[in-house]
This record gives sequence, C-alpha cells and structure tokens, in this order.
Amino acid sequence: MTDYIAGGRPRTPLEVAVIGGGQAGLSISWFLTRAGIDHRVFERHAPGHEWRTNRWDSFCLVTPNWQCRLPGFPYPGDDPHGFMLRDEIVAYIETYAASFDPPLRTGVTVERVRPAGDGFDIDTSEGPYRAAQVVAATGGYHRPRIPRLAHALPEGIEQLHSSEYRAPEQLPEGEVLVVGTGQSGCQIAEDLHLAGRRVHLSVGSAPRSPRFYRGRDVTDWLTDSGYYAISIDRHPQGEAVREKTNHYLSGRGGGREIDLRVFATQGMQLYGRLQDVEGGALRFRPDLAANLDRADASAEAIKRTIDDYIAANGIDAPTEPPYRRVWEPDAEPASLDLRAAGITTVIWCTGFDADFGWLQAPVFDGRGEPVHKRGVTPVPGVYFLGLPWLHTWGSGRFSDVGDDAEHLFAHIQARARTRQTPLSMSA
Repeated sequence: MTDYIAGGRPRTPLEVAVIGGGQAGLSISWFLTRAGIDHRVFERHAPGHEWRTNRWDSFCLVTPNWQCRLPGFPYPGDDPHGFMLRDEIVAYIETYAASFDPPLRTGVTVERVRPAGDGFDIDTSEGPYRAAQVVAATGGYHRPRIPRLAHALPEGIEQLHSSEYRAPEQLPEGEVLVVGTGQSGCQIAEDLHLAGRRVHLSVGSAPRSPRFYRGRDVTDWLTDSGYYAISIDRHPQGEAVREKTNHYLSGRGGGREIDLRVFATQGMQLYGRLQDVEGGALRFRPDLAANLDRADASAEAIKRTIDDYIAANGIDAPTEPPYRRVWEPDAEPASLDLRAAGITTVIWCTGFDADFGWLQAPVFDGRGEPVHKRGVTPVPGVYFLGLPWLHTWGSGRFSDVGDDAEHLFAHIQARARTRQTPLSMSA
C-alpha cells in the first residue's frame, strides 16, 4: 500500500467517515459500532450543539417524548406523552452518545471531502483522512436565511434571526415584529405574547395542526393510522413535500394548538406576507385572510384523516364540535411604519439554507440540492442522513432517523464486504 501524503502528513485510513455528530450521525455510528466497522464521527462542536445554541430558552419538542427512539435508546424518562425542553433534549443526545461510546471526534471541522481513487480524501482541522465511504449527517439547516430587504430597514431597529433569539428579556423595550409563521415564528410570537410584549406577526402560508383531537394527541392518531409511515415515493405530493413548511403547533405547557386568530383577539397584530420596504415602511401582500384560511383548511384536513381512520376501524372515540373561527381580519393591513408603531425589534423566522460546500462530489442537482434515494446517492460510497423527508415525515426527527440509519447501514456493510483489498492510499 502506498501512503498518500497531504501537507506532509499521511492520511489516516477509515472504512467510514461520518460527518456530523448530532442524532443522525450518532444513529449510524450506533449500527457501525455494533458491527465493528472502523469509522470516525467528526463533529465541529459537540453532540446536541444545534439544539443548545439555535433554540430559545423556553423551546420544547412539538412531538411527544415517546417518539424519541434513537437506535438502542428509547426515551428513558417517565413522561412519554410530555414534550422535552431544550436542555432535556441536549441531555438526551449526550446520554445517548455516552451509552455506546462512539468513535466521536469533537471540535473537529471537516473542511473538504472529495473523491480520490477508490475512496475519498477528507481534510479536517485535526489532519487528513482517507475513507472508503462517507455519510453526510449534518442535516439541512446550516445558514440562517434572512431576506435582502432586511438591509433597507430603518437604522436603529434591532434585527435578529430566530436562531439568535433566546428570551423576551434580551430584546430592547418596545414592540416586536416577527416575520414568518413556521414553527419557530409562531412559537416565538407566542413566547413574546405570553411575556406581555406587544407582537406584530407577518403571516405566511405555513399550515397548522391540531394538537389534541377526539381524546388523543394528533401525533398518536397519525402514527397508529400509518400516516407518518408514508414514504416520499408514495406521498400524494411526491418530491414537492420536501419544500413544504412544517405545520405549526406547540408542546408548551403539556402541548397546545396554535391558532393565530385567537392571538388576534388578544391583541396580536397580524399582517400578510412581507413584500418590500418603501420609505422606511414595510409593505405586505393582501393575503392575510387567505393564509389564515389555508392554515385552517390544513388543520381540518388532518381531522378528517383521523375521522376516517376511526370510522374504518370501528374505534370508540369521543366526538368534538366543529371548529369555529373566533376572528376575521376587517381589512388587509397594507403597510407598517416601524418607528410610528413603536417597533424596536424585528425577528426573522425565515428558515435556513443548506451548506454542503465541503462535499465536493457530484451528488447535487442544478439547485444544489442533494440527489439521493433514501440517502443513497449516485456516487457509490456517499450517503446522506438526517435530511427532512429523506424517506418519511420522521426522517429528520428523533422518531425515524434510526430507521433510515439502519437502511444506510445495510448498504455500507454490503459495500465494505465487497471490497476484497485494503483501501488504496495512492492519489
């Protein structure tokens, strides 16, 4: 075997390099460790870092604790139908890592992965490696997305992304505009509202979900009915479902539904989708009523799915009265002068962009999105894990990331067995 030297240092050979030490990377490591397959898990920070640093103080899961079922490590607590708080989530991940002692390299940044011979050259902050196979397990939420029009806001307005928000006390006095109504936007708006802050909310097209229905948490009903097990190749929306915003609801206080109409009756000011900035004033699309109606329709569709399941299986379940709208917008607010309204802070709850710039392999489409079939890419030996809708609704969550990891492990193990010769270290 010919040593390959990088920067005067020999590359350390591995069968598998796992990039990312969160729940996805640890899940695949659990299978690899149990099978005795030589690998390393490279984590730039520490397990649970994203949960610790990109979530606010009162953050909690929106799925019940019983869905925390990483490989070999089901939820260990005594509140399976509760919702873990941020620090409990971090502790769960840290305890999971300690439970099987993976070959985890923390504080190590992977700078580049590129095909080389019959393997992949991996340049890291601690030195060079050569791996036969690579698993990209960094998820898909890397760079905070902030619209360009943010630069046109008046000077003196505090601006932060949802990943930087921690608590109402960190914000200057005054009213707050929250832009975006995905899970983060709605929950941050609720957090501020409950703290007594005057909140303005720019409402997008995100759907909402009921929390409890006909005597049970909606998550329980949808799990039992097999809804969450629908794979992307059988989903009515197909690949387009990957682009859909998650339904908003909350696990706060034991779990609750978020109905923006209720917030409006309590003084929260709602607007349509933010369109542009003109003369120091924000302008909104006239789609507030349509967006609220669309969110309601989504919640009602989920209820009908549950009703059909109950009826088809003859389940004895309590009935509920029809949903009643408690508020309708009298008009579509067209603009908002931040200073005149006393708004001192804008929180951008506008999502994240993926950044796989370190992975220099032909596994992306024209938009830069990963190309794969349940994590298996067109390049032999390169895999993705932990992406939303990698295979099912739960692929990017604690609930089903382990199933996807097991699927990829079978491919990794089979490929490792077919290689009869040691990994070539020649360039």
